[in-house]
Amino acid sequence: MSEPLVLGIETSCDETGVGIVRGHTLLVDEVASSVEEHARFGGVVPEVASRAHLEAMVPTIDRACERAGIALHDVDAVAVTAGPGLAGALLVGVASAKALALGLGKPLYGVNHLAAHVAVDQLQHGPLPEPCIAMLVSGGHSSLLRVTDITTGVDPMGATIDDAAGEAFDKVARLLGLPFPGGPYIDKESSSGSSVAIDFPRGLTSRRDLERHRFDFSFSGLKTAVARWVEARERSGEPVPVADVAASFQEAVCDVLVRKALDAASSEGIEDILIGGGVAANTRLRAMAVERATDLGIRVRVPRPGLCTDNGAMVAALGAEMVARGRTPSALDLPADSSQPITTVLV
Repeated sequence: MSEPLVLGIETSCDETGVGIVRGHTLLVDEVASSVEEHARFGGVVPEVASRAHLEAMVPTIDRACERAGIALHDVDAVAVTAGPGLAGALLVGVASAKALALGLGKPLYGVNHLAAHVAVDQLQHGPLPEPCIAMLVSGGHSSLLRVTDITTGVDPMGATIDDAAGEAFDKVARLLGLPFPGGPYIDKESSSGSSVAIDFPRGLTSRRDLERHRFDFSFSGLKTAVARWVEARERSGEPVPVADVAASFQEAVCDVLVRKALDAASSEGIEDILIGGGVAANTRLRAMAVERATDLGIRVRVPRPGLCTDNGAMVAALGAEMVARGRTPSALDLPADSSQPITTVLV
Protein backbone atom coordinates (compact mmCIF):
# COMPACT_ATOMS: atom_id res chain seq x y z
CA MET A 1 0.00 0.00 0.00
CA SER A 2 1.22 3.52 -0.78
CA GLU A 3 1.56 5.97 2.10
CA PRO A 4 -1.86 6.35 3.77
CA LEU A 5 -3.79 9.60 3.38
CA VAL A 6 -5.33 10.27 6.79
CA LEU A 7 -7.57 13.04 8.12
CA GLY A 8 -7.20 13.74 11.84
CA ILE A 9 -9.62 15.55 14.17
CA GLU A 10 -8.57 17.03 17.54
CA THR A 11 -11.08 18.55 19.99
CA SER A 12 -9.73 17.68 23.43
CA CYS A 13 -9.74 21.25 24.74
CA ASP A 14 -10.32 24.66 23.12
CA GLU A 15 -8.88 24.14 19.65
CA THR A 16 -10.72 22.54 16.76
CA GLY A 17 -7.89 20.96 14.80
CA VAL A 18 -8.14 19.20 11.44
CA GLY A 19 -4.97 17.85 9.88
CA ILE A 20 -4.33 15.86 6.74
CA VAL A 21 -1.15 13.82 6.26
CA ARG A 22 0.18 11.40 3.70
CA GLY A 23 2.45 9.03 5.60
CA HIS A 24 4.95 11.32 7.35
CA THR A 25 4.21 14.28 5.08
CA LEU A 26 2.00 17.07 6.41
CA LEU A 27 -0.38 18.38 3.77
CA VAL A 28 -2.41 20.78 5.88
CA ASP A 29 -2.98 21.70 9.52
CA GLU A 30 -6.10 23.79 10.09
CA VAL A 31 -6.91 25.12 13.57
CA ALA A 32 -9.93 27.10 14.74
CA SER A 33 -9.20 28.33 18.27
CA SER A 34 -11.77 29.51 20.81
CA VAL A 35 -9.09 30.84 23.19
CA GLU A 36 -10.39 34.42 22.95
CA GLU A 37 -13.80 33.28 24.15
CA HIS A 38 -12.18 31.80 27.29
CA ALA A 39 -9.69 34.61 28.00
CA ARG A 40 -12.19 36.72 29.97
CA PHE A 41 -12.76 33.77 32.31
CA GLY A 42 -9.04 33.23 32.87
CA GLY A 43 -9.27 29.61 31.75
CA VAL A 44 -11.11 27.18 29.49
CA VAL A 45 -14.86 26.83 30.09
CA PRO A 46 -15.89 23.31 28.96
CA GLU A 47 -19.38 24.26 27.72
CA VAL A 48 -18.03 27.19 25.72
CA ALA A 49 -15.36 24.95 24.18
CA SER A 50 -17.90 22.29 23.17
CA ARG A 51 -20.17 24.84 21.48
CA ALA A 52 -17.20 26.35 19.64
CA HIS A 53 -16.19 22.91 18.34
CA LEU A 54 -19.72 22.33 17.04
CA GLU A 55 -19.69 25.60 15.15
CA ALA A 56 -16.15 25.23 13.79
CA MET A 57 -16.07 21.55 12.80
CA VAL A 58 -17.55 21.55 9.29
CA PRO A 59 -15.90 24.83 8.13
CA THR A 60 -12.52 23.63 9.42
CA ILE A 61 -12.81 20.27 7.63
CA ASP A 62 -13.84 22.08 4.44
CA ARG A 63 -10.85 24.45 4.66
CA ALA A 64 -8.45 21.60 5.30
CA CYS A 65 -9.60 19.61 2.28
CA GLU A 66 -9.54 22.67 0.05
CA ARG A 67 -6.01 23.64 1.11
CA ALA A 68 -4.77 20.05 0.75
CA GLY A 69 -6.33 19.82 -2.71
CA ILE A 70 -8.28 16.66 -1.91
CA ALA A 71 -11.88 15.53 -1.73
CA LEU A 72 -13.12 13.88 1.45
CA HIS A 73 -13.60 10.55 -0.30
CA ASP A 74 -9.87 10.52 -1.16
CA VAL A 75 -8.82 9.80 2.44
CA ASP A 76 -7.85 6.27 3.44
CA ALA A 77 -8.80 6.64 7.11
CA VAL A 78 -10.17 9.03 9.72
CA ALA A 79 -8.40 9.48 13.07
CA VAL A 80 -9.75 11.32 16.11
CA THR A 81 -8.68 12.11 19.66
CA ALA A 82 -10.76 9.79 21.85
CA GLY A 83 -9.17 11.05 25.10
CA PRO A 84 -7.99 12.31 27.47
CA GLY A 85 -9.54 15.78 27.50
CA LEU A 86 -12.76 17.63 28.25
CA ALA A 87 -15.65 15.18 27.96
CA GLY A 88 -18.02 17.42 25.99
CA ALA A 89 -15.30 18.66 23.67
CA LEU A 90 -14.12 15.11 22.95
CA LEU A 91 -17.68 14.02 22.18
CA VAL A 92 -17.98 16.60 19.41
CA GLY A 93 -14.82 15.35 17.73
CA VAL A 94 -15.59 11.67 18.17
CA ALA A 95 -19.16 12.05 16.86
CA SER A 96 -17.89 14.01 13.84
CA ALA A 97 -15.24 11.39 13.07
CA LYS A 98 -17.78 8.57 13.34
CA ALA A 99 -20.10 10.34 10.92
CA LEU A 100 -17.25 10.86 8.44
CA ALA A 101 -15.98 7.29 8.70
CA LEU A 102 -19.48 5.83 8.32
CA GLY A 103 -20.45 8.14 5.47
CA LEU A 104 -17.19 7.59 3.57
CA GLY A 105 -16.92 3.89 4.32
CA LYS A 106 -13.42 4.41 5.74
CA PRO A 107 -11.75 2.93 8.85
CA LEU A 108 -11.85 4.92 12.07
CA TYR A 109 -8.99 5.21 14.58
CA GLY A 110 -9.72 6.64 18.03
CA VAL A 111 -6.31 7.58 19.41
CA ASN A 112 -4.74 8.91 22.58
CA HIS A 113 -4.13 12.64 22.72
CA LEU A 114 -0.81 12.28 24.54
CA ALA A 115 0.56 9.65 22.17
CA ALA A 116 -0.42 11.94 19.28
CA HIS A 117 1.82 14.67 20.76
CA VAL A 118 4.69 12.19 20.40
CA ALA A 119 3.77 11.01 16.89
CA VAL A 120 3.57 14.55 15.45
CA ASP A 121 7.36 14.87 15.55
CA GLN A 122 7.51 12.41 12.64
CA LEU A 123 6.04 15.09 10.40
CA GLN A 124 9.13 17.24 10.95
CA HIS A 125 12.00 14.91 11.78
CA GLY A 126 10.99 11.58 10.21
CA PRO A 127 10.46 8.19 11.87
CA LEU A 128 10.66 8.14 15.65
CA PRO A 129 13.71 6.61 17.28
CA GLU A 130 12.39 3.57 19.14
CA PRO A 131 12.90 3.25 22.01
CA CYS A 132 12.90 6.88 23.13
CA ILE A 133 11.90 8.88 26.20
CA ALA A 134 9.00 11.24 25.54
CA MET A 135 8.34 14.15 27.87
CA LEU A 136 4.90 15.68 27.38
CA VAL A 137 4.30 19.07 28.98
CA SER A 138 1.00 20.91 28.56
CA GLY A 139 -1.78 22.61 30.47
CA GLY A 140 -3.12 19.33 31.78
CA HIS A 141 -0.16 16.98 31.71
CA SER A 142 3.48 16.67 32.65
CA SER A 143 4.44 13.11 31.77
CA LEU A 144 7.53 11.01 31.16
CA LEU A 145 6.97 8.04 28.86
CA ARG A 146 9.09 5.18 27.56
CA VAL A 147 8.10 4.65 23.94
CA THR A 148 9.02 1.35 22.25
CA ASP A 149 6.23 1.39 19.62
CA ILE A 150 4.14 4.55 19.24
CA THR A 151 1.07 2.50 18.26
CA THR A 152 1.15 0.03 21.16
CA GLY A 153 4.14 0.32 23.46
CA VAL A 154 3.90 3.50 25.51
CA ASP A 155 4.77 2.99 29.18
CA PRO A 156 4.42 5.74 31.82
CA MET A 157 7.48 6.45 33.95
CA GLY A 158 6.28 9.59 35.70
CA ALA A 159 3.34 12.00 35.76
CA THR A 160 1.88 15.12 37.33
CA ILE A 161 0.76 14.68 40.93
CA ASP A 162 -0.85 18.14 41.19
CA ASP A 163 -0.51 21.19 38.92
CA ALA A 164 0.87 20.45 35.46
CA ALA A 165 3.55 22.73 34.04
CA GLY A 166 1.22 24.56 31.66
CA GLU A 167 -1.36 25.05 34.40
CA ALA A 168 1.34 26.63 36.59
CA PHE A 169 2.31 28.97 33.75
CA ASP A 170 -1.32 30.11 33.44
CA LYS A 171 -1.74 30.68 37.19
CA VAL A 172 1.54 32.56 37.59
CA ALA A 173 0.72 34.71 34.54
CA ARG A 174 -2.57 35.66 36.20
CA LEU A 175 -0.68 36.61 39.39
CA LEU A 176 1.55 38.88 37.33
CA GLY A 177 -1.33 40.48 35.43
CA LEU A 178 -0.41 38.78 32.15
CA PRO A 179 -3.02 37.55 29.65
CA PHE A 180 -4.33 34.01 29.17
CA PRO A 181 -2.93 31.60 28.07
CA GLY A 182 0.08 32.42 30.21
CA GLY A 183 2.87 30.39 28.62
CA PRO A 184 3.74 32.64 25.67
CA TYR A 185 3.53 35.81 27.80
CA ILE A 186 5.78 34.48 30.55
CA ASP A 187 8.25 33.33 27.88
CA LYS A 188 8.23 36.82 26.36
CA GLU A 189 8.58 38.63 29.71
CA SER A 190 11.42 36.32 30.74
CA SER A 191 13.57 37.49 27.85
CA SER A 192 14.14 40.81 29.67
CA GLY A 193 14.35 39.37 33.20
CA SER A 194 16.94 37.57 35.33
CA SER A 195 16.51 33.83 35.79
CA VAL A 196 18.58 33.94 38.98
CA ALA A 197 16.91 36.98 40.58
CA ILE A 198 14.71 34.81 42.83
CA ASP A 199 15.51 31.29 44.02
CA PHE A 200 12.17 29.55 43.61
CA PRO A 201 11.81 25.90 44.76
CA ARG A 202 12.28 22.87 42.51
CA GLY A 203 9.46 20.45 43.33
CA LEU A 204 10.12 16.73 43.98
CA THR A 205 13.89 17.02 43.61
CA SER A 206 15.05 16.44 47.21
CA ARG A 207 16.67 13.10 48.00
CA ARG A 208 13.62 11.96 49.95
CA ASP A 209 11.22 12.96 47.14
CA LEU A 210 13.36 11.23 44.53
CA GLU A 211 13.06 7.93 46.39
CA ARG A 212 9.25 7.97 45.98
CA HIS A 213 8.70 10.27 43.00
CA ARG A 214 11.88 10.07 40.95
CA PHE A 215 10.15 10.77 37.62
CA ASP A 216 7.00 12.53 38.85
CA PHE A 217 6.29 16.26 38.69
CA SER A 218 4.75 18.77 41.10
CA PHE A 219 4.41 22.48 40.39
CA SER A 220 1.80 23.41 43.01
CA GLY A 221 4.44 24.36 45.59
CA LEU A 222 6.29 26.49 43.05
CA LYS A 223 3.09 28.32 42.13
CA THR A 224 2.39 28.99 45.81
CA ALA A 225 5.96 30.21 46.36
CA VAL A 226 5.58 32.71 43.52
CA ALA A 227 2.24 33.90 44.91
CA ARG A 228 3.72 34.45 48.38
CA TRP A 229 6.73 36.31 46.98
CA VAL A 230 4.50 38.61 44.92
CA GLU A 231 2.12 39.21 47.85
CA ALA A 232 5.05 40.11 50.13
CA ARG A 233 6.27 42.71 47.64
CA GLU A 234 2.80 44.20 47.29
CA ARG A 235 2.33 44.38 51.08
CA SER A 236 5.61 46.24 51.46
CA GLY A 237 4.55 48.71 48.78
CA GLU A 238 7.40 47.74 46.46
CA PRO A 239 6.83 47.26 42.74
CA VAL A 240 6.75 43.66 41.47
CA PRO A 241 9.58 43.06 38.96
CA VAL A 242 7.41 41.11 36.52
CA ALA A 243 10.22 40.15 34.13
CA ASP A 244 12.44 38.83 36.94
CA VAL A 245 9.62 36.85 38.55
CA ALA A 246 8.65 35.38 35.18
CA ALA A 247 12.24 34.45 34.31
CA SER A 248 12.98 32.93 37.72
CA PHE A 249 9.73 30.95 37.70
CA GLN A 250 10.33 29.74 34.14
CA GLU A 251 13.87 28.67 35.05
CA ALA A 252 12.58 26.61 37.98
CA VAL A 253 10.01 24.81 35.80
CA CYS A 254 12.45 24.09 32.98
CA ASP A 255 15.18 22.96 35.38
CA VAL A 256 12.92 20.30 36.91
CA LEU A 257 11.53 19.14 33.56
CA VAL A 258 14.93 18.77 31.89
CA ARG A 259 16.59 17.24 34.94
CA LYS A 260 13.98 14.50 35.22
CA ALA A 261 13.85 13.79 31.48
CA LEU A 262 17.62 13.33 31.32
CA ASP A 263 17.55 11.15 34.44
CA ALA A 264 14.87 8.96 32.84
CA ALA A 265 16.89 8.57 29.64
CA SER A 266 20.10 7.78 31.52
CA SER A 267 18.39 5.26 33.79
CA GLU A 268 16.98 3.39 30.76
CA GLY A 269 20.14 3.64 28.68
CA ILE A 270 18.18 5.51 25.98
CA GLU A 271 19.91 8.13 23.83
CA ASP A 272 16.89 9.97 22.40
CA ILE A 273 14.45 12.33 24.12
CA LEU A 274 11.39 13.79 22.44
CA ILE A 275 9.58 16.78 23.97
CA GLY A 276 5.98 17.51 23.04
CA GLY A 277 2.89 19.37 24.22
CA GLY A 278 2.14 23.09 24.38
CA VAL A 279 4.90 23.93 26.89
CA ALA A 280 7.45 22.42 24.48
CA ALA A 281 7.08 25.69 22.54
CA ASN A 282 8.84 27.48 25.44
CA THR A 283 12.16 28.85 24.20
CA ARG A 284 14.04 28.33 27.48
CA LEU A 285 12.91 24.71 27.79
CA ARG A 286 14.07 23.93 24.26
CA ALA A 287 17.44 25.59 24.73
CA MET A 288 18.11 24.09 28.17
CA ALA A 289 17.18 20.56 27.04
CA VAL A 290 19.52 20.63 24.05
CA GLU A 291 22.34 22.21 26.04
CA ARG A 292 22.26 19.73 28.92
CA ALA A 293 21.52 16.68 26.75
CA THR A 294 24.46 17.40 24.45
CA ASP A 295 26.82 17.20 27.44
CA LEU A 296 25.49 13.68 28.15
CA GLY A 297 25.54 12.48 24.54
CA ILE A 298 21.72 12.41 24.39
CA ARG A 299 19.82 13.62 21.34
CA VAL A 300 16.75 15.87 21.72
CA ARG A 301 13.91 16.22 19.23
CA VAL A 302 11.29 18.96 19.61
CA PRO A 303 8.69 19.76 16.94
CA ARG A 304 8.41 23.34 15.76
CA PRO A 305 6.17 25.45 18.05
CA GLY A 306 3.14 25.23 15.76
CA LEU A 307 3.11 21.45 16.10
CA CYS A 308 3.54 21.51 19.89
CA THR A 309 0.15 22.97 20.72
CA ASP A 310 -3.00 20.89 20.16
CA ASN A 311 -3.63 20.31 16.45
CA GLY A 312 -5.23 17.91 14.01
CA ALA A 313 -1.91 17.10 12.33
CA MET A 314 -0.72 15.17 15.36
CA VAL A 315 -3.86 13.02 15.36
CA ALA A 316 -3.52 12.38 11.64
CA ALA A 317 0.16 11.49 12.12
CA LEU A 318 -0.67 8.85 14.72
CA GLY A 319 -3.56 7.58 12.60
CA ALA A 320 -1.24 7.21 9.60
CA GLU A 321 1.15 5.19 11.75
CA MET A 322 -1.75 2.94 12.82
CA VAL A 323 -2.64 2.29 9.17
CA ALA A 324 0.98 1.73 8.14
CA ARG A 325 1.56 -0.80 10.93
CA GLY A 326 -1.68 -2.64 10.26
CA ARG A 327 -3.40 -1.93 13.56
CA THR A 328 -7.07 -2.94 13.86
CA PRO A 329 -9.41 0.09 13.43
CA SER A 330 -11.75 1.23 16.18
CA ALA A 331 -15.38 0.17 16.28
CA LEU A 332 -18.09 2.68 15.41
CA ASP A 333 -19.32 2.60 19.02
CA LEU A 334 -15.99 4.16 20.01
CA PRO A 335 -16.42 6.08 23.31
CA ALA A 336 -14.91 9.42 24.28
CA ASP A 337 -12.88 8.90 27.45
CA SER A 338 -11.93 12.06 29.35
CA SER A 339 -9.44 10.13 31.51
CA GLN A 340 -8.05 7.73 28.90
CA PRO A 341 -4.72 6.33 30.18
CA ILE A 342 -1.59 6.71 28.08
CA THR A 343 -1.26 2.93 27.98
CA THR A 344 -4.35 2.88 25.74
CA VAL A 345 -2.95 4.36 22.53
CA LEU A 346 -5.76 3.06 20.30
CA VAL A 347 -9.31 2.43 21.48
